[in-house]
Amino acid sequence: MPIDSSKFFDSIRIKPTKVSAKRQAQAGEQAFACEWAGCQNKGAHRAPKGRENSREYWHFCLDHVREYNQSYNFFQGMNPDDVARYQKDALTGHRPTWKMGANSGKKDEAGFDAAHDPFHMFSELNGRGRWRPGPGGAEQAKPEARKVMNAERKALQVMGLAAGATLEDVKSKYKALVKQHHPDANGGDRSTEDRLIEIIKAYNYLKTVVREA
Repeated sequence: MPIDSSKFFDSIRIKPTKVSAKRQAQAGEQAFACEWAGCQNKGAHRAPKGRENSREYWHFCLDHVREYNQSYNFFQGMNPDDVARYQKDALTGHRPTWKMGANSGKKDEAGFDAAHDPFHMFSELNGRGRWRPGPGGAEQAKPEARKVMNAERKALQVMGLAAGATLEDVKSKYKALVKQHHPDANGGDRSTEDRLIEIIKAYNYLKTVVREA
């Protein structure tokens, strides 16, 4: 069957090669005449029309585009202060910027304070250690005497201590737990060795953060 009689013949498309695309671009540039007054050459070279028309271009021949570029001033009509401001804004792509911490105001703090926080997650942010009871929870928990960070809270849990434990409480509890879980105190049984390692790590941390009574 002849190919030109197939129903798919009109749908065939051939991707243009890079050479043909380049030639098409050159042909489009050569189609413009040089826009320099009195010049009859082809305008194969583009030159920006100005700061306010950044996407519009003149078309000049090679000689006139060189002459135009030598006298072109992007900041023409701007005073020195405007030029300095423009150059500074150009460092950030002319996008708005703020100083560090400029947007962390009372609005965000009020949002945290107004939130129901039964697990005290927000109370440790920005150095705030206040306790806020949930609905009907005023009698279920008491505010901590001091701010306890998550790492300290976890270490206290490992040792079975409350948040108000003193350094003496930590030392006393540590001695008791070591005697309880040390292999020598269990006839050489090493099944609680992992638990003992957790206790030692928790004690080493707590003795640096827990205060004296």
